[in-house]
Amino acid sequence: MDWIEAIGFLGTGLVIVSTAMTTMIPLRVIGICASSVLIVYGILINSWPVIVTELFELPLALYRLWQMFRLVRETKMAAEGDLSFKWLRPFGAERAFGAGETVFRAGDPAQEMYYVESGVFRVPELDIEVRAGGIVGELGLLSPGNARTASLICTEPGTTLCVTYSNLKELYYQNPDFGFYFLKLTTERLFQSVEASKRSAAAITL
Repeated sequence: MDWIEAIGFLGTGLVIVSTAMTTMIPLRVIGICASSVLIVYGILINSWPVIVTELFELPLALYRLWQMFRLVRETKMAAEGDLSFKWLRPFGAERAFGAGETVFRAGDPAQEMYYVESGVFRVPELDIEVRAGGIVGELGLLSPGNARTASLICTEPGTTLCVTYSNLKELYYQNPDFGFYFLKLTTERLFQSVEASKRSAAAITL
């Protein structure tokens, strides 16, 4: 086996290693290395199919790696700062609601969470309003049975960013760093909700 074949086997080995990985960032890194090695191999053996294929694969893998690093960075910033969920936009779908429309009811299966971009939404059981920048439904991902504990009704026409739990779970399992900061973020929001409920109860008592 000469050194050119060795380069080819190295590229093949890296591809095999990448398929065995379960977390996304190491997978992308190994995939980028594999594409780079196979491009060199394709040039050495003058194989245009190999070269062209990997020239398409390499920039896509680089973009996905950058996207994942950005996701982790922005999740960390949100967990340590303003608690914003805007970084989830690439993974959600925009949905519009009209006044009086019910988004979900208590007891419904919880399959997604909502980031309010505009309009006003109300949780009747708690008598609270959710406006632009607010988020509802994220704790359903963590609750036993994944059932809604309250309803959500649109009181002023608006739009939300809907992110399914399946997308969140995929991101969670692919990237442990994302999972850690997401749990930290949702826990912080839970504590804020508890404090808000205590203040409301105290105000009513007074």
